[in-house]
Amino acid sequence: MLDFDLIEETSKKIHMKQLAIQTCINMIGRTISQSEFYVKKDKKIVKDEMYYRLNVRPNPNMSASQFWQTVVHKLIYDNECMIIQSDTEDLLIADSFTRIEYALVNDSFKDVTIKDFTFSRTFQMSDVIYLEYSNKKLSTMFDGLYADYGELFGRIIEFQKRKNQIRGVVDIEAVSDKTEKGQEKLQNYINKIYKAFSGKSVAIVPQQKGFKYEEMKNSQSQSVDEVNKVINGFLNQVAKALGIPIALLHGDMADVEKPTRNYMTYCIDPFLKKIKDELNAKMIDKTDYLAGKKMETKRVSYSNMFDVAAAVDKLRSSGVANGNELREELGLERVEDDPMLDKYVITKNYQESSDALKGGEKDET
Repeated sequence: MLDFDLIEETSKKIHMKQLAIQTCINMIGRTISQSEFYVKKDKKIVKDEMYYRLNVRPNPNMSASQFWQTVVHKLIYDNECMIIQSDTEDLLIADSFTRIEYALVNDSFKDVTIKDFTFSRTFQMSDVIYLEYSNKKLSTMFDGLYADYGELFGRIIEFQKRKNQIRGVVDIEAVSDKTEKGQEKLQNYINKIYKAFSGKSVAIVPQQKGFKYEEMKNSQSQSVDEVNKVINGFLNQVAKALGIPIALLHGDMADVEKPTRNYMTYCIDPFLKKIKDELNAKMIDKTDYLAGKKMETKRVSYSNMFDVAAAVDKLRSSGVANGNELREELGLERVEDDPMLDKYVITKNYQESSDALKGGEKDET
């Protein structure tokens, strides 16, 4: 009887791992893909070829949003991402490469492959845009974390399946034909009985001499909520590693502004700062940078100008900021042909009380 098929190995359900990782990475990628990258010189946005490549069409096969989502995915999951610029100024994301590190000179990259094309030349660090997320590859950490959660998730799924499972035992008297062929015939007969009881609303099985089938009562009461708890537990661990607020990830609507602010500050802004620093180092000359030319990023705002209208009015009327500075903070371009927007104004209620009284006095002479 040891040869009969009775035991099935517990599945680890790899899709739970992919669901959690893709949910978090795609959320970050979608947010960053809505950002704007531009060069600023003399307080003006320079809209040139670089601006077009970073915000519209980096290369003939990808849009800007798709390009930045791919960059974020590789940066998080592979811990590094390398972007090269072709002879036609297209920005291309390397699928694989070999990095050779040095102590005092530029690192070099060889065997750079994009899709099915491998470059024969060796790239220097100064020639590429190289981004590194952290010191440890997150995919390795996710694999280790999933080793425990995956097995637990697989067992709970199996328990849930057995909740309404039809169970039965078969009493068999001494089998006369103990050959492999005889055992195979008996196994096929058992499988037919199981299939009949599990797949048909009405099943009639002929009773055989020396062969008795009896169903067992199933008393398991595993809840579906246990499955969701394990999924959310693994998802929460991945979100914490990436700096995503758990409340925002699960779509909680209570006090959504605070988690959103934390998400933008502690998750998105570090990504944009990393990208901006690398673009400044590789695309802007040192002399130009010190002269005021630099790369800037404008991330998507979670509030519009109407939400902050009262605060903008206070900043303007108190003389803390002028009109053009406020326009930049709101994501609008400066207006150069209106000198009034460059002036700092203070309304009467922000003036000193003595000045206000003087303004109301009459000259008796």
